Amino acid sequence: MEKLKHNPIVKKLGLNRILLVGILILMFVVFRAALGSKFPIADSIKSTLNYVYFLGFLSLGVTFVIATGGIDFSIGPVMFCCALISGYCMTSYGVPCILSMVICILVGTCFGIFNGWLVSYMSVPAFIVSMASMNIAKGLASVFTKTQSVSWPLGNDPENGWFRNIVSYNGFPVGLVIFLAVAVLCGVVLYRTRPGRYILCLGSNSEAVRLSGVNTKKWRMLAYIICGLMAGIAALFFVATYTTVQPGYGDQYNNEAIAGCVMGGTSMAGGLASIGGTVIGVCIISLLQQGIMAFGLGKGQQMIITGIIVIVAVYADVSARRRKN
Repeated sequence: MEKLKHNPIVKKLGLNRILLVGILILMFVVFRAALGSKFPIADSIKSTLNYVYFLGFLSLGVTFVIATGGIDFSIGPVMFCCALISGYCMTSYGVPCILSMVICILVGTCFGIFNGWLVSYMSVPAFIVSMASMNIAKGLASVFTKTQSVSWPLGNDPENGWFRNIVSYNGFPVGLVIFLAVAVLCGVVLYRTRPGRYILCLGSNSEAVRLSGVNTKKWRMLAYIICGLMAGIAALFFVATYTTVQPGYGDQYNNEAIAGCVMGGTSMAGGLASIGGTVIGVCIISLLQQGIMAFGLGKGQQMIITGIIVIVAVYADVSARRRKN
C-alpha cells in the first residue's frame, strides 16, 4: 500500500479518487450481475446521470461551505423553493421561460446571501441558520404557490419546452458536459484563486487567517453565496428532468449531497476539499439510488442506507484526521 501511495500516477490522481472510481465500477458490475434485465445498462446509465445532474450541483455548492468548517442543511428545500417560485411565475403569471430560469437562480442566490450574512456577520451558528433557512424555504414556497404543485413545460411545448435541452439534446447528454464544466470551474476557483485559498484556510484555522489581516467574514459569506447559486442551478436541472415539483419536499437530498462531498474526500472539519472526489462521490450515491429502486426497495430503505453512508463517511474522515494528528 505504501508503494502504491508513492506511485507518481497515483500521487497525481489521488489514491482516494482511484478507489472511488473502482467502487463505482464494482457497484455497477454487482447491480448488473444481481439484477440482470431489471438493470438495463443504457437506461441505468441515463437514470443515474439524470440524478447526478441536480444532486451534483448541490454537492459542489455545499463543498465550499463544508470547506470553511460550516454546514448547510437547507440546500434541498431551497432547490425546491427555487423551482416552485420560478415555475409558478411562468405558469400562473406568464413570465417568459428564460426570465423564469433567471428568477430560479436568483432565488437560490438570495438564500445564499441570507445564510452567509447570518453566519458570517451576525455570528449565528451555521447549524441553526441552515435549519431555519430550510423551514423558511418550505414555507415561502408553500405560501407563494398556495401549496400547489408546479409542473414545468414538457419538451413538446414549442414555446417553453426548449429549456429541457440543458439535460439532453437529441440523445446527447448536454447536462453531463455542463456539470463537468462547472465542476472544473469550481476546482479552479477553490484551488487556483485567492478566494478559494482563503475559503480552505478558514476551515483549517479561521483565527490565524483573521489575525493575518484577511476579511474572514467576506470569504465565509462567499462560500454560502456559491452554495445558494448552485442550489438555484440544481433546481433548473431537477425540473428539466422530472417536470413536477411539490411544496414541502427536498429534505432527502441534503444528506445525499453531503454524503457525496464527504465520501469524495471533503472533511467535515473544514480545510480540506476535493471537487473531483465530490463528482465521483455523487456518481456513487446516484448509482446506489438507482440500484436500490431496481431491487424494489422503498423510499424509507433508501433513506436508511443514505444515512448509514453519511455516518460511515464521516467516521472515516474523523479516523483519518485522528491518525494524522
